[in-house]
Amino acid sequence: MAEAGSQTPMEDAMRRKIIEALAPASLEVFNDSDAHAHHKAMRGSTSRETHFRVFITSDAFKSKMQPARHRMVYALLKDEMATEGGIHALQLRTRTVEEDERAKAKEAA
Repeated sequence: MAEAGSQTPMEDAMRRKIIEALAPASLEVFNDSDAHAHHKAMRGSTSRETHFRVFITSDAFKSKMQPARHRMVYALLKDEMATEGGIHALQLRTRTVEEDERAKAKEAA
């Protein structure tokens, strides 16, 4: 559960579930909700936690294609996505440790 009085209960819940289920080597969560607050679908919403980008590096993704990896994360966050004022948009980058190391080496070259 999110900590009492947390300013980011949705993000806290996301982090907890991902860490518990996927034991990520790295996890980055970006709350992009402010950039989307003016969208028609967000009118009337009081939530400040609706749009996220999540970068997960975990060996739990080994031997799985991107769609299967994304389904794993969606399954973890199904309650947060179904909640009124919950997650409206979720952009994922899912990599294994090896894939992440290759991508970082490529960026550095």
